[in-house]
Amino acid sequence: MAASDSSVMFFMITAASLIAIGLYGFISGPEVLRRVLALNIISAGVFMLMVVLAYRGTVPGAANGLVDPVLHALVLTGLVVAVSATAFALALLARLSQASSAPTVPHKRTLQKAQQEVEH
Repeated sequence: MAASDSSVMFFMITAASLIAIGLYGFISGPEVLRRVLALNIISAGVFMLMVVLAYRGTVPGAANGLVDPVLHALVLTGLVVAVSATAFALALLARLSQASSAPTVPHKRTLQKAQQEVEH
């Protein structure tokens, strides 16, 4: 295994672990802010994976390692979209926190309790 193969594998494992950590944070966290941050971690892992995949066709030892420029353009576009979506989500979260005291996703028990109070 060449040095470039081991570094590509390292970055692929790092990207996969970022995606896994982000998915865990998104699924387990009831707070909206935690979910927004988890989505950012997932997107960072996806961007890293796309950059690593752009280098998969390079020839080791070549002077100008040719890479796929389409994936790099997609990553740049994705970064801009991710920053914009994060800013929008944080603005919505700020509005939600102004309107209510707890910006969390309601649990099933909380919804059932609210329905029982409405019925009585």
